[in-house]
Amino acid sequence: LSVFHYDCFWLKEYHFCDFEWDGDMFRDPRGTIAEHHRKGLKVCVWINSYLSSMSPLFDEAMSKGYLLKLPDGSVYETDFWQPGMGLVDFLKPEAREWYCSKLEKLIDMGVDCFKTDFGESVPTEVVYEDGSDSVKMHNYYTYLYNKTVYEFLERKLGKGQAVLFARSATVGGQQFPVHWGGDCESTYTAMAESLRGGLSLMSSGFGYWAHDIGGFEGNPGPDLYKRWVQFGLLSTHSRLHGSHSVRVPWAFDEESCDVLRKFTKLKLSLLPYLAYGSKQVSEEGIPLMRPMALEFPHDPAAEYLDRQYMLGDDLLVAPVFSPDGVVRYYVPEGTWTNVLNGERIAGPRWIEEQFDYMTMPLLARPGAVIPMQEGRCDTDGDLTDDVILKIYDPAALDSEWRQLVLRHGFEEDAAETIFRIRRTNDVLEVRCDSVEDGWAVECGGQRVQAHAGAATLSVQ
Repeated sequence: LSVFHYDCFWLKEYHFCDFEWDGDMFRDPRGTIAEHHRKGLKVCVWINSYLSSMSPLFDEAMSKGYLLKLPDGSVYETDFWQPGMGLVDFLKPEAREWYCSKLEKLIDMGVDCFKTDFGESVPTEVVYEDGSDSVKMHNYYTYLYNKTVYEFLERKLGKGQAVLFARSATVGGQQFPVHWGGDCESTYTAMAESLRGGLSLMSSGFGYWAHDIGGFEGNPGPDLYKRWVQFGLLSTHSRLHGSHSVRVPWAFDEESCDVLRKFTKLKLSLLPYLAYGSKQVSEEGIPLMRPMALEFPHDPAAEYLDRQYMLGDDLLVAPVFSPDGVVRYYVPEGTWTNVLNGERIAGPRWIEEQFDYMTMPLLARPGAVIPMQEGRCDTDGDLTDDVILKIYDPAALDSEWRQLVLRHGFEEDAAETIFRIRRTNDVLEVRCDSVEDGWAVECGGQRVQAHAGAATLSVQ
């Protein structure tokens, strides 16, 4: 667990969103946040761009002219979410500054990030002082909303420390990550729909995406929960979240705890691999979760694959979307290896298999070099310490040196270490000029520790 999130009920009922803790429920929020921090957790709280007319902030914002207005000059109000709520006018710089001043109190209290919910329900009957088209503003409003909060976090916490959990988005919104898929239902159908929507977003310039593990609306059974855990932990960001029922594993069954534990450990071990993927997101605009057609543009089968994806360059993920555990998925050309059970599959071909809750289609690409850290139990620490380079199907490598860049962290300016890999006949060589030992290479069941900046093993 890395982040503890407080959804809307940290606020007083009918006062959403006045940025004040409900004193009846939270007597010492500062102390509670400090306790979370002592346990190594970041704290996120839910906010939105609407102000309830029952909150004193509504009158304050209205008196300053910071709320959207109707053509007759009156403030636009609706009972859609809160009684008589108004919308902050983010086109006005002074309104943005005022909004951020309310967030600043929370950051000073110890809050680390915000879930910027809503932002998409913007009326077209309002007017803007600069004459902006109200229809076009429907999309631009959410851009300004998330931009305002994200840039405030950057100013307050520092470059590279800002993160949102945003629902609404439009072109350019990828600059203010992370986005999640909204309030999906707790069904296998909705789980598959979530992936389809996420891949659409990834095809539209967004690098990261998440979804509510177990679904948001409804009560998932243990079976669906365990399958969604697998999918969720192999997404760019992973969140357990529901509406009227909890998503902690012990609320389902003991096996749910085992499944969550296994796939959480798997994701943590993959952090060095994911860190390089994040570098591709920021520098090249390549999403971390990729539609198959993006990675295999010349394979005609890839064009219609909406139930599987590539996680980074080298991992194919095909979640289980059925209660019987049967998955039908496509394997592109070459010999792929299931990372979880070692099964080798030669493509191109369609496969239909049945999986238990501890396995699923997670295939390493031919010639893949996957950096992993076994035993990692949190997201802190150097991402190159005791790293193991796991190489799959070395026959796909050749005598030309291949370069692998490992980042020491997720920060934009994180240091990097370069490894070089090649295969000459039956000999696999890995070299690193800057780190002599403390890393290893694994291939075909063999593991060799580095010595003097090199590791060599025999492969068939």
